[in-house]
Amino acid sequence: MFDSPLSASAYEVLGVDATATEDELRRAFRQRLRDTHPDTGGDAAAFVRVQRAWELVGTAHARAVYDRGHGFAAAGPDAGGWRPASARPDTRPRARSAGQPGGWRRERYLTLVREWAGRGVALEDPYDPALLRSAPRHLRRLLADALAEEATARIVADLGMGYTVWHDVAASRDGDPEAKLDHIVLGPSGLYGLLSEDFGGPVGFRRGEITGPQVPDAPVTRLLSGVRHVARAARVRFGGAIVVLPDDDVPQQITELGSIRGVPVAVVGRSALSTVLRRGVRGARDIGGNEVFDIRTRLDQTVRFV
Repeated sequence: MFDSPLSASAYEVLGVDATATEDELRRAFRQRLRDTHPDTGGDAAAFVRVQRAWELVGTAHARAVYDRGHGFAAAGPDAGGWRPASARPDTRPRARSAGQPGGWRRERYLTLVREWAGRGVALEDPYDPALLRSAPRHLRRLLADALAEEATARIVADLGMGYTVWHDVAASRDGDPEAKLDHIVLGPSGLYGLLSEDFGGPVGFRRGEITGPQVPDAPVTRLLSGVRHVARAARVRFGGAIVVLPDDDVPQQITELGSIRGVPVAVVGRSALSTVLRRGVRGARDIGGNEVFDIRTRLDQTVRFV
């Protein structure tokens, strides 16, 4: 809930400044509980966020840890924020992988945040939480989407050697990086195009598309456009398309939108992705045997990365 660069801080959820006293913080918490309580007409999701915010800053120790980790105090051993994932030894069989998940968006973020903060001057820490809090939303969203793509990549890798995944795949004739496919996943349940997003808030659905106050475009349409481009170029048939979102932002963990332009589409919470990729999207065609190797060869020969 508070792990995305787009998330409101615990103080913003409680409606106080980060310098609020303990008494001010406690009064704000009680007021926000009354305002958001479902029994008095409040929003249940907002009520949960208020409780979670209090867990993070409601005691002196918790608040000190939170402040160090989110740029409200001098950094210390508990400092967190949004950092590149550190490598960990792992001897389990992994999915076959090509391309750099989140690579284009992370590089774009680093370029633009340096221009914004220092006119090209090297920053000591471009991922500093305090810097991110003050950065324009479009910069924070670039990093949030890069992190979302990296999280999806880790999930797919854990599916094992029966799966192959291509990341940051070019999906337009003119090489427009904005038209890329975040991931292509090939496994026993089918061939899927994936879009990993973080819109920074809850979403809904209308006429086969994702809606919400922070949804800036038509993500399902964009995903299907990329799927069609790669399908034509590689002469393969996709079994489905999947949009992966943070768990807190979806009304339920798996939402089947049905067949859109001939492609079955599902929107899933991140924690449900491995389940969906193992069982398949409803209406998708299972593949196996030599067909898997044929599709993988075609994609290896055709795929280009942004």
